[in-house]
Amino acid sequence: MPQPQSRESIYKRYVPALVAESSDKPAYWFVFLAGTDRLLLKEGAGLLAVPAAAAAEELGVAASRSLYLGTLDGSPCYAAEAPKETQPLPGTDFFPLRPLYERMDEDLFHLAGRALQMLAWDDTHRFCGRCGSTLTLADKDRAKVCPNCGLSHYPRISPAVITAILKDGRILLAHAAHFQNDMYGLIAGFAEPGETLEDCVRRETMEEVGIALGEIRYFGSQQWPFPHSLMIGFIAEYAGGEIEVDGEEIAHAAWFGPGELPNIPPKVSIARKMIDWYAEEYGGTGGA
Repeated sequence: MPQPQSRESIYKRYVPALVAESSDKPAYWFVFLAGTDRLLLKEGAGLLAVPAAAAAEELGVAASRSLYLGTLDGSPCYAAEAPKETQPLPGTDFFPLRPLYERMDEDLFHLAGRALQMLAWDDTHRFCGRCGSTLTLADKDRAKVCPNCGLSHYPRISPAVITAILKDGRILLAHAAHFQNDMYGLIAGFAEPGETLEDCVRRETMEEVGIALGEIRYFGSQQWPFPHSLMIGFIAEYAGGEIEVDGEEIAHAAWFGPGELPNIPPKVSIARKMIDWYAEEYGGTGGA
């Protein structure tokens, strides 16, 4: 039986907060180029580093928006958006966030994801969806409040399930139409109103590959800030039916043994963690 992911909680180091307190430590600045997932980092040997400074201006950034995130190891943390024309200072550059998983401290990577999500929320929730008034930041919650009608607007999080389906020691892997490099991954999809996560697992599996499932077990979860998903992983046992792909989202799907895995997702994704768990549990060495 799979065990939930054992990664230590970020909250051992990170304390979320709404209001900045005075600190003698320079702040971490998670600066993203406007409209992108490109994060400003200091270049150098080894791990890439999030720049620290008392203010964004010290990093050559005239931030168009910024949000306080809390503290990491006692240092203040801010999310900031840099205008598209921003030119990074020497020794720094903007890097796409997704490939940075193995090049950054893991907690900093996940906090960068939080920063990206918060900036996207701040940008898309400037006006009340009910009356159109300009929103203001709430005092006690991570939310925005309409001063006219009182409606609260919280950051959007979209739960999505992702499932490793097992049959006789093999795993079901699927090639989505938009995947590049002949990559194969797991069945996934967003939860819909009125269904449980387990219901979502069964529905998505039937819709995409036409098979029924037996026992479903929780594996773990991962934030996926592109732009606001929460991935919830499950291991499921095959119960019946033949693979019949939908031809829209899924172009091809098949059963694979642990020693014959195709090109699979990179290590940044929970999909890869689940496939690696399968390969180890069933005696293989994993994919490329």
